[in-house]
Amino acid sequence: MFIDQVEIFTRSGKGGNGMMHFRREKFAPRGGPDGGDGGKGGDVIIEARHTVNSLVAFRHTMRFAADDGKSGGSKKMYGRSAETLIVPVPLGTVVYNAESGDLLGDLTSHGQQLLVCKGGRGGRGNVHFKSSMNQVPRTAEKGEPGEEKRLRLELKLIADIGIIGVPNAGKSTLLSVLTNAKPEIAPYPFTTIQPNLGVAEIDADTSVILADIPGLIEGASQGVGLGHDFLRHIQRTRVLIHLLDGLSDDPLADFSQINTELSLFDENLGKKPQIVALNKIDQPEAQELLPKLKKEMKKRGVELLSISAMARTDVQALLLNAYQALAETPTMEEIIATAMPIYRPQEDPNQFAITREDGKQWRVTGPAIERAAAMTYWEHSGSVRRFQRIIEAIGIEKALREAGVQDGDTVFISEFELEWQD
Repeated sequence: MFIDQVEIFTRSGKGGNGMMHFRREKFAPRGGPDGGDGGKGGDVIIEARHTVNSLVAFRHTMRFAADDGKSGGSKKMYGRSAETLIVPVPLGTVVYNAESGDLLGDLTSHGQQLLVCKGGRGGRGNVHFKSSMNQVPRTAEKGEPGEEKRLRLELKLIADIGIIGVPNAGKSTLLSVLTNAKPEIAPYPFTTIQPNLGVAEIDADTSVILADIPGLIEGASQGVGLGHDFLRHIQRTRVLIHLLDGLSDDPLADFSQINTELSLFDENLGKKPQIVALNKIDQPEAQELLPKLKKEMKKRGVELLSISAMARTDVQALLLNAYQALAETPTMEEIIATAMPIYRPQEDPNQFAITREDGKQWRVTGPAIERAAAMTYWEHSGSVRRFQRIIEAIGIEKALREAGVQDGDTVFISEFELEWQD
């Protein structure tokens, strides 16, 4: 089964907790703090591999969670960091944030990686909080929480040449003749319901990858027929072989319709080089139509070739024409390298928002303060005092006072409930 679009859930590992511990030995009764740091949580990385050719594996596994880091120990011992979780995907996979729709990455080469969820850093042990003013620090940090993201993976097949046309134009037959592919072939429309790939040899040292795209009909760019699901695969191709059906009532109208749908889906698709060929030239109807059609296509600046995929007439000449156009077209790496970069405003990690939920209840939200709350040992007085200094430094204390917080009010930060005291 060919699957080219899935949604998955990813979560990186939480950092290990730092330890609060004091050295206690026979000849060192006051050895001082020696709590070790926690290990880093595991990252989640999406990696493109040429050994994977579909997203079908994600039908059964849709949740990917990396391990947490281990807690630190006494004698300044570090906790073990968790291993990175690698999620293999096919070449040509585009990764989106499923909730915001933001493009996160485009993986087009073997081994290319995209960090989607960064593992939380390990919490610091109390050895880091020792100072001349605080030689017995009862302060340590819990591990930083991991990240969670719901991702949408879209596969766009990477092929040098795409074969397009109306249903039953002979695209699959041409692919089977030019390559080692074995697509399903039958004398009725919409036989092909998934893209097929094949490798064609130009000579002993040169080969190209061809993709047979399912037939496109009017309205394909709006989701009619099979077009909406598979038009995106054409985006990866550099050259198109546009196959016209020699037995169609109006091949010229078919040609215009397909190009209109390409442009409506993505204006760049209409600019791709096209090698146009009339198929089924072994049939009398096509032979009779050819002179008039050549004349009309010439008016549009298009040189029309004629082939018979079934009889293998002039198919190699068609392939050589497409390869020549391919040699004059920039590679996908060059196209991506020259694409305009996308700039997004960076959020201030210290920003926060205060809302009044009830007469005596307040909620503070913000990435920095929520992370600090999750990393606080609430059972240790030193850690609580450190958290109080953090909310003062960020400006939350001042903002709460200006908003009207009163002694005894409840302040919620994430899942933590605090009582306000002046």
